[in-house]
Amino acid sequence: MAASAVILAGGKSSRMGFNKAFAKLNRKRFIEIQVEELSKYFLEVMIVSNDPGLYSYLGVKVVTDIIPGKGPLSGIHAELVESCHEECFIVPCDMPFILGGMGKRLIELTKGFDGVVPILNGKLEPLCAVYNKSCIHVIENCLKRDIHKVKEFYQFVNLRYVEADELVETTRKLFYNVNNQTELVKAQLFAGEFGRNETIA
Repeated sequence: MAASAVILAGGKSSRMGFNKAFAKLNRKRFIEIQVEELSKYFLEVMIVSNDPGLYSYLGVKVVTDIIPGKGPLSGIHAELVESCHEECFIVPCDMPFILGGMGKRLIELTKGFDGVVPILNGKLEPLCAVYNKSCIHVIENCLKRDIHKVKEFYQFVNLRYVEADELVETTRKLFYNVNNQTELVKAQLFAGEFGRNETIA
């Protein structure tokens, strides 16, 4: 679809002990799984990282923070500025089970809003959401004021919120993120237990 998908790969991965993007499921790196999946649905797939050389072999656009040192919000800002499309579906590199079809559905729900954010078990998922280029200046102003938390810019834009179970039937795996070795083992168990057969609403 005429939208961008963006993988945020700028974290320090301190709890994992190595770059989470290169953790493996079924012999494939997380980042490779995500690029392959998202490329089925989006005309442009991008990676945001301050170490772009690590991802050059993937053949997708890699951008760095324009306003560095401000966490994930810096990455969201950079991808919105650099993307070729108005809407961007963003995902963190530690969500290996993400489905491009869910991103497509979120994009379809964006019309008339500055973005769409899923809610899972009563909690917002700000790093697995869609944002429009209309958010750029608001985010930029927040970063310049040393506001780092993604949710803190929400009060200045018009976002739509949607329950995750309205998007996909199986949310237990889809939104699972991996931050440490224990969670990686659980993800590997998930990969053996479930196929990629969730139904998009």
